Amino acid sequence: MPHVTFIHGLSNKPEAETLHQLWKRALTKGDKPLNLGDRGVSTSMIYWADVLYPAPDPNVADYESAGENRAEEVDGGGGATVPVGTSEAERRFLQASRARQTRMSDAELEAPDEGPADSGATPLERVPLPWWIKKKIMAAQIRDAYLYLFNKEFSPRPGVTYRVQDEIRQRFVDALKATSAAGPQVVVSHSMGTMIAYDCLKRVLGCPVIDGLITLGSPLGVDEVQDCFKPEWTRDNGYPSGKIKSGWANLFDRLDVVCAADPELANDFRAASVNKIEDISVTNDGAWRHSIVKYFARDEVRGSIAAMLKL
Repeated sequence: MPHVTFIHGLSNKPEAETLHQLWKRALTKGDKPLNLGDRGVSTSMIYWADVLYPAPDPNVADYESAGENRAEEVDGGGGATVPVGTSEAERRFLQASRARQTRMSDAELEAPDEGPADSGATPLERVPLPWWIKKKIMAAQIRDAYLYLFNKEFSPRPGVTYRVQDEIRQRFVDALKATSAAGPQVVVSHSMGTMIAYDCLKRVLGCPVIDGLITLGSPLGVDEVQDCFKPEWTRDNGYPSGKIKSGWANLFDRLDVVCAADPELANDFRAASVNKIEDISVTNDGAWRHSIVKYFARDEVRGSIAAMLKL
Protein backbone atom coordinates (compact mmCIF):
# COMPACT_ATOMS: atom_id res chain seq x y z
CA MET A 1 0.00 0.00 0.00
CA PRO A 2 1.34 3.48 -0.82
CA HIS A 3 2.01 5.63 2.23
CA VAL A 4 2.42 9.36 2.91
CA THR A 5 4.28 10.50 6.00
CA PHE A 6 3.47 14.11 6.87
CA ILE A 7 5.71 16.30 9.01
CA HIS A 8 4.55 19.73 10.17
CA GLY A 9 6.42 22.99 10.47
CA LEU A 10 7.26 25.74 12.92
CA SER A 11 5.20 27.05 15.84
CA ASN A 12 2.64 25.37 18.05
CA LYS A 13 -0.03 23.10 16.56
CA PRO A 14 -3.27 21.34 17.54
CA GLU A 15 -2.87 17.86 18.99
CA ALA A 16 -1.34 15.22 16.76
CA GLU A 17 -4.33 13.30 15.37
CA THR A 18 -6.36 16.49 14.91
CA LEU A 19 -3.54 18.00 12.87
CA HIS A 20 -3.18 14.78 10.87
CA GLN A 21 -6.85 14.80 9.91
CA LEU A 22 -6.70 18.54 9.12
CA TRP A 23 -3.91 17.97 6.58
CA LYS A 24 -5.81 15.12 4.95
CA ARG A 25 -8.99 17.21 4.73
CA ALA A 26 -7.11 20.15 3.23
CA LEU A 27 -6.09 17.97 0.27
CA THR A 28 -9.71 17.02 -0.44
CA LYS A 29 -11.12 20.54 -0.80
CA GLY A 30 -11.62 22.42 -4.05
CA ASP A 31 -12.22 21.49 -7.67
CA LYS A 32 -9.49 18.83 -7.91
CA PRO A 33 -9.57 16.95 -4.60
CA LEU A 34 -6.90 14.44 -3.63
CA ASN A 35 -8.52 12.04 -1.19
CA LEU A 36 -5.65 9.79 -0.18
CA GLY A 37 -7.81 7.34 1.76
CA ASP A 38 -10.15 6.82 -1.18
CA ARG A 39 -7.13 6.23 -3.42
CA GLY A 40 -5.81 3.45 -1.19
CA VAL A 41 -3.03 5.53 0.40
CA SER A 42 -2.33 5.25 4.12
CA THR A 43 -0.99 8.26 6.03
CA SER A 44 0.73 9.20 9.26
CA MET A 45 1.87 12.44 10.92
CA ILE A 46 5.28 13.02 12.51
CA TYR A 47 4.32 15.35 15.34
CA TRP A 48 6.95 17.30 17.25
CA ALA A 49 5.22 20.48 18.51
CA ASP A 50 5.06 18.96 22.01
CA VAL A 51 8.89 18.95 22.13
CA LEU A 52 8.89 22.76 22.03
CA TYR A 53 5.48 23.88 23.32
CA PRO A 54 3.77 23.16 26.66
CA ALA A 55 0.33 22.11 25.33
CA PRO A 56 -1.43 21.71 21.96
CA ASP A 57 -3.13 24.78 20.53
CA PRO A 58 -6.88 24.41 21.18
CA ASN A 59 -7.88 26.82 18.39
CA VAL A 60 -8.22 24.15 15.73
CA ALA A 61 -10.33 26.28 13.40
CA ASP A 62 -7.44 28.73 12.99
CA TYR A 63 -5.40 26.11 11.14
CA GLU A 64 -8.12 25.50 8.59
CA SER A 65 -8.85 29.18 8.13
CA ALA A 66 -7.61 31.39 5.32
CA GLY A 67 -7.91 34.37 7.68
CA GLU A 68 -4.94 36.52 8.61
CA ASN A 69 -6.12 38.53 11.61
CA ARG A 70 -4.55 36.56 14.44
CA ALA A 71 -1.09 35.16 15.02
CA GLU A 72 -2.43 31.61 15.21
CA GLU A 73 -3.98 32.01 11.76
CA VAL A 74 -0.56 32.62 10.25
CA ASP A 75 1.26 29.77 12.03
CA GLY A 76 2.83 32.24 14.43
CA GLY A 77 1.28 31.32 17.77
CA GLY A 78 2.83 29.63 20.76
CA GLY A 79 4.50 32.48 22.59
CA ALA A 80 8.08 31.66 21.55
CA THR A 81 10.84 34.11 22.47
CA VAL A 82 14.15 34.54 20.65
CA PRO A 83 17.09 33.12 22.67
CA VAL A 84 20.50 34.77 23.00
CA GLY A 85 22.74 31.74 22.34
CA THR A 86 25.53 30.27 24.45
CA SER A 87 28.38 30.07 21.91
CA GLU A 88 29.76 32.31 19.20
CA ALA A 89 28.40 30.00 16.49
CA GLU A 90 24.94 30.09 18.04
CA ARG A 91 24.99 33.89 18.37
CA ARG A 92 26.05 34.28 14.75
CA PHE A 93 23.18 32.05 13.65
CA LEU A 94 20.65 33.97 15.73
CA GLN A 95 21.90 37.38 14.59
CA ALA A 96 21.95 36.37 10.92
CA SER A 97 18.49 34.79 11.20
CA ARG A 98 17.07 37.97 12.68
CA ALA A 99 18.79 40.12 10.03
CA ARG A 100 17.02 38.09 7.32
CA GLN A 101 13.69 38.79 9.02
CA THR A 102 14.05 42.50 9.77
CA ARG A 103 16.51 45.40 9.81
CA MET A 104 14.41 47.22 12.39
CA SER A 105 15.64 47.73 15.96
CA ASP A 106 13.72 46.49 19.00
CA ALA A 107 12.55 50.05 19.61
CA GLU A 108 11.27 50.36 16.04
CA LEU A 109 9.44 47.05 16.34
CA GLU A 110 7.68 48.32 19.46
CA ALA A 111 6.62 51.59 17.81
CA PRO A 112 2.89 51.79 16.99
CA ASP A 113 3.53 52.81 13.35
CA GLU A 114 6.54 51.36 11.58
CA GLY A 115 5.79 53.28 8.40
CA PRO A 116 5.92 52.00 4.83
CA ALA A 117 8.70 49.53 3.99
CA ASP A 118 11.30 50.88 1.58
CA SER A 119 12.68 49.05 -1.44
CA GLY A 120 15.41 47.48 0.70
CA ALA A 121 12.98 45.91 3.15
CA THR A 122 13.22 42.24 4.05
CA PRO A 123 10.45 39.85 2.94
CA LEU A 124 8.92 39.84 6.42
CA GLU A 125 8.95 43.66 6.54
CA ARG A 126 7.09 43.79 3.23
CA VAL A 127 4.28 41.47 4.33
CA PRO A 128 1.20 43.68 4.98
CA LEU A 129 0.43 42.29 8.42
CA PRO A 130 0.55 44.07 11.81
CA TRP A 131 3.94 43.91 13.49
CA TRP A 132 2.48 42.37 16.63
CA ILE A 133 1.76 39.33 14.44
CA LYS A 134 5.03 39.49 12.51
CA LYS A 135 7.07 39.58 15.73
CA LYS A 136 5.45 36.30 16.81
CA ILE A 137 6.23 34.76 13.43
CA MET A 138 9.86 35.87 13.64
CA ALA A 139 10.29 34.60 17.19
CA ALA A 140 8.81 31.17 16.44
CA GLN A 141 10.83 30.73 13.26
CA ILE A 142 14.18 31.67 14.83
CA ARG A 143 13.65 29.96 18.19
CA ASP A 144 12.36 26.64 16.81
CA ALA A 145 15.11 26.36 14.20
CA TYR A 146 17.81 27.25 16.72
CA LEU A 147 16.72 24.65 19.28
CA TYR A 148 16.67 21.94 16.62
CA LEU A 149 19.78 22.79 14.62
CA PHE A 150 21.96 23.19 17.72
CA ASN A 151 20.39 20.21 19.53
CA LYS A 152 19.63 22.25 22.62
CA GLU A 153 18.21 20.80 25.82
CA PHE A 154 14.73 22.21 26.36
CA SER A 155 11.89 21.77 28.86
CA PRO A 156 8.52 22.63 27.30
CA ARG A 157 6.63 21.82 30.51
CA PRO A 158 7.50 20.94 34.13
CA GLY A 159 9.02 17.49 34.53
CA VAL A 160 9.80 17.00 30.82
CA THR A 161 13.14 17.75 29.16
CA TYR A 162 14.25 16.90 25.64
CA ARG A 163 17.48 17.09 23.70
CA VAL A 164 15.56 18.63 20.81
CA GLN A 165 17.32 17.36 17.69
CA ASP A 166 17.88 13.88 19.14
CA GLU A 167 14.21 13.53 20.10
CA ILE A 168 12.76 14.74 16.81
CA ARG A 169 15.22 12.74 14.72
CA GLN A 170 14.18 9.59 16.58
CA ARG A 171 10.52 10.30 15.92
CA PHE A 172 11.22 10.78 12.21
CA VAL A 173 13.23 7.56 11.90
CA ASP A 174 10.72 5.55 13.95
CA ALA A 175 7.83 6.79 11.82
CA LEU A 176 9.53 5.73 8.59
CA LYS A 177 10.50 2.35 10.02
CA ALA A 178 6.88 1.75 11.04
CA THR A 179 5.82 1.92 7.37
CA SER A 180 8.99 0.65 5.69
CA ALA A 181 7.15 -2.25 4.06
CA ALA A 182 4.74 0.10 2.27
CA GLY A 183 5.41 1.48 -1.16
CA PRO A 184 5.74 3.92 -2.68
CA GLN A 185 6.57 5.82 0.50
CA VAL A 186 6.52 9.62 0.21
CA VAL A 187 7.36 12.24 2.84
CA VAL A 188 5.38 15.50 2.59
CA SER A 189 7.03 18.20 4.67
CA HIS A 190 6.21 21.84 5.39
CA SER A 191 8.26 24.75 6.69
CA MET A 192 10.71 23.67 9.41
CA GLY A 193 9.55 20.11 8.83
CA THR A 194 11.51 20.23 5.56
CA MET A 195 14.69 20.92 7.55
CA ILE A 196 14.00 17.95 9.80
CA ALA A 197 13.26 15.63 6.87
CA TYR A 198 16.42 16.67 5.03
CA ASP A 199 18.60 16.44 8.14
CA CYS A 200 17.43 12.90 8.88
CA LEU A 201 17.69 11.67 5.29
CA LYS A 202 21.15 13.15 4.80
CA ARG A 203 22.80 12.94 8.21
CA VAL A 204 21.20 10.17 10.31
CA LEU A 205 22.64 6.69 9.95
CA GLY A 206 19.89 4.11 9.85
CA CYS A 207 17.24 6.44 8.48
CA PRO A 208 15.09 4.36 6.10
CA VAL A 209 15.04 4.95 2.36
CA ILE A 210 11.96 6.68 0.91
CA ASP A 211 10.63 6.87 -2.63
CA GLY A 212 9.96 10.59 -2.77
CA LEU A 213 10.24 13.86 -0.84
CA ILE A 214 7.93 16.88 -1.13
CA THR A 215 9.07 20.14 0.48
CA LEU A 216 6.64 23.06 0.84
CA GLY A 217 7.66 26.57 1.89
CA SER A 218 11.13 25.37 2.82
CA PRO A 219 13.85 27.46 4.52
CA LEU A 220 16.54 25.03 3.29
CA GLY A 221 17.85 27.63 0.83
CA VAL A 222 19.05 29.91 3.65
CA ASP A 223 22.85 29.97 4.07
CA GLU A 224 22.70 29.91 7.88
CA VAL A 225 20.59 26.74 7.79
CA GLN A 226 22.87 25.04 5.25
CA ASP A 227 25.93 25.85 7.36
CA CYS A 228 24.43 23.82 10.21
CA PHE A 229 24.35 20.71 7.97
CA LYS A 230 28.09 20.72 7.31
CA PRO A 231 30.22 18.69 6.81
CA GLU A 232 27.67 16.23 5.36
CA TRP A 233 26.15 18.98 3.22
CA THR A 234 27.99 20.65 0.36
CA ARG A 235 26.43 22.53 -2.52
CA ASP A 236 27.67 19.98 -5.06
CA ASN A 237 26.84 16.91 -2.98
CA GLY A 238 23.99 17.96 -0.73
CA TYR A 239 21.36 15.70 -2.26
CA PRO A 240 20.55 12.63 -0.08
CA SER A 241 21.14 10.28 -3.00
CA GLY A 242 21.20 7.06 -1.01
CA LYS A 243 17.92 7.81 0.73
CA ILE A 244 15.54 9.02 -2.01
CA LYS A 245 14.76 6.50 -4.76
CA SER A 246 12.66 8.53 -7.17
CA GLY A 247 12.70 12.27 -6.65
CA TRP A 248 12.44 15.45 -4.62
CA ALA A 249 9.91 18.15 -5.56
CA ASN A 250 10.25 21.54 -3.89
CA LEU A 251 7.20 23.80 -4.14
CA PHE A 252 7.26 27.42 -3.05
CA ASP A 253 5.50 30.75 -3.24
CA ARG A 254 8.02 33.55 -3.82
CA LEU A 255 6.08 35.74 -1.36
CA ASP A 256 6.20 33.11 1.39
CA VAL A 257 8.44 34.82 3.97
CA VAL A 258 9.83 31.54 5.33
CA CYS A 259 11.42 30.60 2.00
CA ALA A 260 11.53 33.95 0.17
CA ALA A 261 15.25 34.54 0.79
CA ASP A 262 16.12 31.63 -1.54
CA PRO A 263 13.10 29.49 -2.49
CA GLU A 264 14.78 27.34 -5.18
CA LEU A 265 16.81 24.41 -3.87
CA ALA A 266 18.11 22.54 -6.93
CA ASN A 267 21.34 24.53 -7.15
CA ASP A 268 22.07 24.14 -3.42
CA PHE A 269 21.45 20.40 -3.02
CA ARG A 270 23.09 18.79 -6.03
CA ALA A 271 24.17 15.20 -6.57
CA ALA A 272 27.73 14.99 -7.90
CA SER A 273 27.29 18.54 -9.25
CA VAL A 274 24.04 17.58 -11.05
CA ASN A 275 20.71 19.26 -10.27
CA LYS A 276 18.21 16.65 -9.07
CA ILE A 277 15.47 18.64 -7.33
CA GLU A 278 12.40 19.81 -9.25
CA ASP A 279 11.68 23.39 -8.14
CA ILE A 280 8.05 24.42 -8.74
CA SER A 281 6.67 27.91 -8.17
CA VAL A 282 3.05 28.30 -6.98
CA THR A 283 0.92 31.29 -6.07
CA ASN A 284 -0.97 31.18 -2.79
CA ASP A 285 -3.70 33.60 -1.76
CA GLY A 286 -3.60 36.54 0.63
CA ALA A 287 -0.79 38.33 2.44
CA TRP A 288 0.42 35.34 4.48
CA ARG A 289 1.53 32.78 1.90
CA HIS A 290 3.10 30.18 4.24
CA SER A 291 -0.08 28.36 5.32
CA ILE A 292 -0.14 24.61 4.69
CA VAL A 293 -3.84 24.89 3.83
CA LYS A 294 -2.97 27.34 1.05
CA TYR A 295 -0.19 25.09 -0.31
CA PHE A 296 -2.48 22.05 -0.31
CA ALA A 297 -5.03 24.02 -2.32
CA ARG A 298 -2.61 24.31 -5.25
CA ASP A 299 -3.00 21.87 -8.15
CA GLU A 300 0.80 21.73 -8.51
CA VAL A 301 1.17 20.43 -4.96
CA ARG A 302 -1.56 17.81 -5.27
CA GLY A 303 -0.22 16.77 -8.66
CA SER A 304 3.30 16.31 -7.32
CA ILE A 305 2.07 14.15 -4.42
CA ALA A 306 -0.08 12.03 -6.74
CA ALA A 307 2.77 11.59 -9.24
CA MET A 308 5.18 10.37 -6.57
CA LEU A 309 2.58 7.93 -5.30
CA LYS A 310 1.99 6.75 -8.89
CA LEU A 311 -1.74 7.43 -8.59
